[in-house]
Amino acid sequence: MNPNQGVHHITAVASNPQANIDFYHLILGQRLIKTTVNFDDPGTYHLYYADLTGTPGAVLTFFPWMDMGRGRLGAGETAAVAYSIHPDSTAFWYDHLTRQGIAVKEANRFGAPLLA
Repeated sequence: MNPNQGVHHITAVASNPQANIDFYHLILGQRLIKTTVNFDDPGTYHLYYADLTGTPGAVLTFFPWMDMGRGRLGAGETAAVAYSIHPDSTAFWYDHLTRQGIAVKEANRFGAPLLA
C-alpha cells in the first residue's frame, strides 16, 4: 500500500448554493468542474471547484444545506481554508475583493502575509 501523499480535496457545508457559486466561481474565479448529488442524500447538490484538471489538493467541494445550523468547535474541525496566490498579485486580489463588497484585511499567518 502506498503512503498517503496529501489531501485530495476538502469538503465543507454551505448554506445557499447560488451564493456559494457566486462567490467561488464568479468572484474567486474557481472552475465549477462538477455538480453532482450527495450519494447519502440525493436531494442535496455536491458542488466541486478545482483547477483545470482536478489536481489533488486543488479540489474544494460543498454540500449546500440551507437550514443547517452553524458548526461548533470540536476535534478535527477545519477552521480555515487558504488559497495560495503569487505575492505580486496581492494588490489585485485586495482591490478585486473589496470592489465586490467583501471585507478584506491584511494579516500574517506562520510569518507569511495573507488576505483574510
